[in-house]
Amino acid sequence: MTKIPLALTAELQEYVVANGSTPDAVLRDLIDETARVLPGDQGMQISAEQAGFMTLLTRISGARQAVEIGTFTGLSSIAIARGLAEGGKLTCFDVSDEFTSIARKYWDRAGLTDRIELIIGPAAESLKALPEEPHIDLVFIDADKTGYLNYWEQLVPRVRPGGLLLLDNVLRHGHIIDPHPGDEGTIAMVEFNRHVLDDPRVESVLVPIADGLTIARKL
Repeated sequence: MTKIPLALTAELQEYVVANGSTPDAVLRDLIDETARVLPGDQGMQISAEQAGFMTLLTRISGARQAVEIGTFTGLSSIAIARGLAEGGKLTCFDVSDEFTSIARKYWDRAGLTDRIELIIGPAAESLKALPEEPHIDLVFIDADKTGYLNYWEQLVPRVRPGGLLLLDNVLRHGHIIDPHPGDEGTIAMVEFNRHVLDDPRVESVLVPIADGLTIARKL
């Protein structure tokens, strides 16, 4: 008999965070400032339990060279950078000076400024400047959903065999199973999820953490 995944209520989420991924003072302050300064956009921030998961996954993978598409106020970049191996580097791509100015402040507080590089501008263009050979250990994509396929096609060839690609918001708050999705982002994600599943260059799983996180491993 197939087991139905447990619904994560607000109370149960609090328990999950408290018993496995409790934010430290830097992350708590970042989460609080994002909610206070950007109340209409705070939904763009990854969850606390996802941050803990991504730090551990980055550390387990032994990643040294990482790329992030969509930085917002910096929670995901801190999570990744903290998990990087000694001498590691995270290159972040974002279009907003406003959002990333908050990120910069918390990178400094977390002592991570020396291992994070920020590139402002459309990632679809900026990615073209990266070396074309497979050299990236870990990728995190959390940006405009209609751009995921473009980012994927640019980055998969640049990821080393055994490297990971993490893709956020793949469940679209449950709307991914709507028979007639009402927004371009969800329509694009339906197509993108199918593309990843059928891509012979990777093996992947879709994990129902937060708004859904696909983990793909380059073959």
